[in-house]
Formats: sequence, structure tokens, C-alpha cells
Amino acid sequence: SNKSVVTEFILLGLSSSQELQIFLFFVFSVFYGAAVLGNILIILTVITDSHLHSPMDFLLSNLSFIDVSQATFATPKMIADFLNEHKTITFQGCTSQIFFLHVFGGSEMVLLVAMAYDRYIAICKPLHYMTIMSRKVCTVLVGVSWAIGILHSVSHLAFTVNPPFCGPNKVDNFFCDLPLVIKLACLDTYVLEILVLTNSGLLSLICFLLLLISYTIILATVHRQASGGTSKALSTLSAHITVVVLFFGPLIFIYIWPFESFPIDKFISVFFTVFTPLLNPIIYTLRNKDVKEAIRKLRNRGLLITVKK
Repeated sequence: SNKSVVTEFILLGLSSSQELQIFLFFVFSVFYGAAVLGNILIILTVITDSHLHSPMDFLLSNLSFIDVSQATFATPKMIADFLNEHKTITFQGCTSQIFFLHVFGGSEMVLLVAMAYDRYIAICKPLHYMTIMSRKVCTVLVGVSWAIGILHSVSHLAFTVNPPFCGPNKVDNFFCDLPLVIKLACLDTYVLEILVLTNSGLLSLICFLLLLISYTIILATVHRQASGGTSKALSTLSAHITVVVLFFGPLIFIYIWPFESFPIDKFISVFFTVFTPLLNPIIYTLRNKDVKEAIRKLRNRGLLITVKK
């Protein structure tokens, strides 16, 4: 029969130790709160500060929105499950997690490429920067990133909804990861595994190659135009390159061994869903003087309002 009979999955989580789970509950509550607040602070700063209306600031605020979403699709349930003996999720809930994971992951990959294009125009064609990177163009780039993310995710849903699930229902992670769920299907999953790897790997490879090409052109252009230009370009790009490395580093490991289980897999999942959204606002804030100054003004404005009250 092609009809699925599994109505829920059991999430094995990060640990079976009750004492460790209590500790992790407090640790990840702090990390999750910091990630959400940090990214929301950047979004509010860009919206309220008149000096932060450049194309890069607009793209950065959208990256922060994706990071908030990426941190939220699974982390709150993980935190709640630390206090639950039975960690279950419905089939529909599992499918939703897979959908949102690939929407936000795919959208962020494309948005990072858009941000690299912004840096290319700013460094290689500075006189035409504001003309080329108009608000309309930036809006289109953001819209394309979301469209590709949604299309990428919808194509993944076919791999989850169609296979029959009729027995095993234990997922060895704190959220529904597509490769782990597919392995529970009651059929030979080899072809499905190849399709999933091709779908995700192709998008990741294209985005990664576009990023490498953009960085190479930027550095070559600046080095040719002026001595010491390479260090200047690296200084301008350092925050963006750091974020790209943090994002694509775990993906490279995942796609080298996509359907093999390793103890480090859960750490990579935590890094991708919790620490990357937490580190992104820290990195961009530390490397961007304008953002730091705007956040300081926003904080002082909040303190002033509090004092007046």
C-alpha cells in the first residue's frame, strides 16, 4: 500500500541524560533569545536610522529576518522537548519543519550571493553603485532569493509526502532532517537519496561557485587598480566572507557524507539552526562602524525614553 500509516515521529534529541537536558534547556534558551534579539535589533536599527538606507543595509536587514526565521523553525520545540520525556512530532509537523528548513536555507544561500554582488558593484564600479543597486533592484534580489528558496523546498516535499512510512519512526536528531526521515520509509530509498542530494547539492554548488567568482573578480580588480588594494578589499569583505564560511562550512561536511550518521551531525544541526543566526549579527555589528553607531543611538534613545517615563 502507498498510504502512510505513521502519524508521528519520535525525536531522539541531543541527549538522553535528564540532568544534561536541564542544563541544555537553560543554555539554548539564552542562545536562542540572544539570536532573536540580536537580529531583531539589526532590523529595527536599519528601519529607524536614516543613515542606514544603503543597499547593503537593506540586504543585511533581510538576512537578519531569515536568521530569525531559521532560528525559530525548530529551536523553540527543541528547548521545550528538553523538559519532556516523550519527544514526538506529528507527520504534518515534521513535514513543516523540512519545508521551512529548506525555504530559509535556500533563501539565505541566494541572498548571500546577492550581497556578494552588492560588494562587487560597490568595489569594482563605485561611481555607478547607487544607480545599479537601486531599491527596486535590491527588492527584486530579495524576492528572487525567497522564490528560489520556496521552489527548492517545495521540490523537497515530494520526497517526504509520497514515500510510505509504515513502521520505524525514530529520528536521531532534535528536528526532522530530510535524509533522516527518508531512511525511515518502507522502500528502497537509494534513488530518493540521490535525488535529495542532487537537489540540495546543485543549489549549494551554484551559489558557492558564484560567491567564489565574485570574490576572485573583486580581489583581482582592486589589486590591479592600487597597491595594497587587496587588504582594503579584504577589510570590506571580511564580515561577509566570515558569514559565508560559517554557512557553507557545515554544508560541505553534510554533502560529503549526506546519508551517513556521525556523532558530529547533531553539532552541525545545532550550529546551523542556533549558532549561525547568533553569530551573523555579532559579525556584521563588529565589522560595521555605521551599524555599531546606529545601535548605540537606538539604545541611548530607549534609555532616554525610559528616564522620561
